[in-house]
This record gives sequence, C-alpha cells and structure tokens, in this order.
Amino acid sequence: MGNPYEQDLDRNPANHQPLTPLSYLERAAKTFPDHVAIIHGRQRTTYRDFWRRSLKLASALQRRGIGKGDTVTVM
Repeated sequence: MGNPYEQDLDRNPANHQPLTPLSYLERAAKTFPDHVAIIHGRQRTTYRDFWRRSLKLASALQRRGIGKGDTVTVM
C-alpha cells in the first residue's frame, strides 16, 4: 500500500505545488505572515519577519561574493 495522500488523485497545478525550503518559506510568509514560524525561548518570529531576515542575509552574502552552490555555515 502506497502513500494514502497520493491515491485516486493525479497531481496537477491545482492540487500540488512542489516546494523547496525557500519557496515554502516565501509562500508561508505571504499566506500566514503573522503566524509564528520560530520559537526560541521567549522569542517568537513570524513567517513575515523570518522571510525578511532571510532576504537580508541572502543579500549580504551576495554582496560578499557568495553565490549559488557556495557552502555557508551558520553558528
């Protein structure tokens, strides 16, 4: 028996959208901007703020010459 969510319904643009982690975050920020995405101790971060901070980080990395395919570590 396969995945019950894949039975009797062919995938098409109306019922299935493959998402990368970044496209998921962007979609969540547009759909649920005020919902909490991250909880760290007492700090709460919404999807909107998480998406904005991700864009700022990506921009800063790009300005420093880091691009697609480069490895970045976060500590």
